[in-house]
Amino acid sequence: MHNLRIGLFTSLAMMAFAGNSLLCRWALKETGINAASFTLIRIISGALMLLIILRLRKDNHLASRAAAGSWPSALALFTYMAAFSYAYVSLPTGTGALLLFGSVQLTMVLSGLWQGERLHMRQNIGLIIATVGLVWLLFPSIAAPHLVESLLMLTAGVAWAIYSLRGKGASDPVSITAGNFMLATMFSVVLSFIFTSNAKVDTTGFALAVLSGAVTSGVGYAIWYSALQGLKTTTAAIVQLSVPVIAAIGGVMLLNEIVTPRLVIASVATLGGIALVLIERRKTI
Repeated sequence: MHNLRIGLFTSLAMMAFAGNSLLCRWALKETGINAASFTLIRIISGALMLLIILRLRKDNHLASRAAAGSWPSALALFTYMAAFSYAYVSLPTGTGALLLFGSVQLTMVLSGLWQGERLHMRQNIGLIIATVGLVWLLFPSIAAPHLVESLLMLTAGVAWAIYSLRGKGASDPVSITAGNFMLATMFSVVLSFIFTSNAKVDTTGFALAVLSGAVTSGVGYAIWYSALQGLKTTTAAIVQLSVPVIAAIGGVMLLNEIVTPRLVIASVATLGGIALVLIERRKTI
């Protein structure tokens, strides 16, 4: 039963992560909401949902929850969410998810190298393949995604990796995440104020932003943290490589997007190369 629960929670978390890409792209492509407004509503909704979860857990002291977060982590969380939203103004769902999770994993691997970890020959080959996959996806051509939005999504991935690394080993991840969401709201309010003249929100866009913040972010993160208790670090990293595939399938089914040969080849190279690094690392632990 324990393994079944971990497997179920892991599957739900991966669908939630892919859901964030789908909901954001859907909102920015099909509704009137703009990126700044989507980011603000998503962060506020996520904070409220996490506070509800803490309330159900009989942990309802608001001040202590805000204190559980930190400004650097909140800034990384906000940077991820804001860059994520602006990137999906034009990026297809699957392409955005590949750039996001590819840069997340590469940043974490590079962080390990910076801290003194050493890669074996097969890991080095995997890292080179993954990097080439991302570079080739971005290389100028008719089929290449928009460069500015692509760089924004890579930035989002780096920010999420930094946020994850800062929270590694946290004694109470849900409380800390709730605190970081509350603090990140401040940054998002400033962003919305700067772009207040361009603020656009309609009913459907608002609903999708709330769904992204409350369900696929707030509940999704809580489920993921529960799943992490039964997963090895390497396994947790590897399963996240499924997210771009799920997101791409969702984009085709729900948003009528096209999966190009370029995206397929780049996905195989990037995700396969990262998996090679992670699997080899697992053998050496």
